[in-house]
Amino acid sequence: MDDQQVLLGISRSDMLARIERCGRDPAMLDLGSNMLLHFAYEYLPDPPVSPTAPLSLAGASWVPDGVDRISRLPDELLRDIISRLPAKDAARTAALASRWRPLWRSAPLTLVDSHLLPDGGASGPLIIGAPSPRAVTGAVSSALAAHPGPFSCVHFTCSTMDEHRGEMAHWVDTLVAKGVQDLVFVNRPWPIDLRLPATLFSCASLTRLYLGVWTLPGTTAVPRGASFPNLRELGLCMTVMEDRALAFLLERSPVLEFLLIMWSQTGARLRLVSHSLRCLQLGYTHLKDIEVVDAPRLERLFLRNVSLPGTGKFTINSPSRIKIGGAPNLRVLGYIQPGQTELGISNTVIVAGSKENIVPSVQILAIDVQFGIRNAVKKVPGFLRCFPKLETLHVYSPPIPEKSTGKVNLKFWEEGGPMKCMVQSMKKVFFYEFQGSRSEVAFLKFIAERGRVLELMVVVVAKACFSSVDDDVNVKLKPLTGAKWSSKACKLQIIESPRTDVAGPLCRHNIVSDFGWADPFDLRYYYKAERISVSYS
Repeated sequence: MDDQQVLLGISRSDMLARIERCGRDPAMLDLGSNMLLHFAYEYLPDPPVSPTAPLSLAGASWVPDGVDRISRLPDELLRDIISRLPAKDAARTAALASRWRPLWRSAPLTLVDSHLLPDGGASGPLIIGAPSPRAVTGAVSSALAAHPGPFSCVHFTCSTMDEHRGEMAHWVDTLVAKGVQDLVFVNRPWPIDLRLPATLFSCASLTRLYLGVWTLPGTTAVPRGASFPNLRELGLCMTVMEDRALAFLLERSPVLEFLLIMWSQTGARLRLVSHSLRCLQLGYTHLKDIEVVDAPRLERLFLRNVSLPGTGKFTINSPSRIKIGGAPNLRVLGYIQPGQTELGISNTVIVAGSKENIVPSVQILAIDVQFGIRNAVKKVPGFLRCFPKLETLHVYSPPIPEKSTGKVNLKFWEEGGPMKCMVQSMKKVFFYEFQGSRSEVAFLKFIAERGRVLELMVVVVAKACFSSVDDDVNVKLKPLTGAKWSSKACKLQIIESPRTDVAGPLCRHNIVSDFGWADPFDLRYYYKAERISVSYS
């Protein structure tokens, strides 16, 4: 049993007693909770309203003719104004004039519990580990009771639900009855496996749902006929779930387009069957198997530190098993670790050079390669051959370990056999956190000398390359800049990385799900960094 599973079902008081018996500081528990919830909060969407937003007329001290023209606007427009205010401000509009008094009760309301804190949520969520103020719980209950609905958006993130189980269950019943559309519902541990009320599964009005630190109810507890007919976005953060519960969610969400699973607490099998899903994000997730069975609209598959069953670890090198079957429109895939990720196509594990095991639809690929570990680099050629129509390649190079297990030179790549994508389709290459090793230079030089249609190569040089006065980036890159480039039109850009603390690929989960970004891995953040002068002679 791994460390995560040990925590399930244990109360806060029992965990504190356990820590004290081991002679450790009880404050470690709050520190651990802080770390866990930090990840959950990071992946939650922001509320659409803010109590700290500036008012455009805040400085106005007069009205030219003293006439209240705003109150003369149609009811529909005034309700729209009210629905864009935090709940407390929306209720206060009733004091403006008799014209406004009935309007807030008929306007779709946005209710964010952190806005009910003394500072209005200006400092963010509560200090993790501290008990939530009962005044907030009471205010939430009052707001839900006073407003007849609908609730366009509700964010509950700062209440310890175990301390308010009765109120929490009533909140869910009320939200279902009053037609909540956008719901973020997070339990603040402990316990970290509190069971989510099954009545939530009968909320047909939901269009977006994010759940954090809950145990999903078993399918037998869910009301018969329950479904999410309008749900387009689903986020599961630090949840405990059975295989069937996850499959049930997908089955009952016929228009779901975006699915996020982060920090799942227990192992589950994801067997993806969805005719609507366009984007799947998985990360820090203890999944036994990931199998894309039938997902004809899936365009993006993003993975981050997916763990191997049985290890209970979430290191950057954690292997995972992924099978890609019915995903004919998959365009974007990453971050993948060749040699660490067992990738299957049509239920067959990829074998280098096999013509049958290819993903012809993928155009943008992001990989994580340990260039200081020979066995990891050896997997790259066979891996790239699986993507014959690849146009853009993103490569993240983690810090090379002190005990390197072998270097790879240019001869290795030349003897590795042809890679169709490199010769015929690859137009852009982005190489992040370049360390200056010969293995990295050999890889980049091989691409430069084989890429016939290459248009752009961007090399982001790690801060570590500038740690010594003897280090000269120009010298380290000279084999690349002096190479016989196959594409004379290709531009080489050398950029100094702005990152000082590198703990993995720089990627933004909200960009991955934003289809306005054609390439979600092409981070403009790097382009703002300092350009390095490179000599080509």
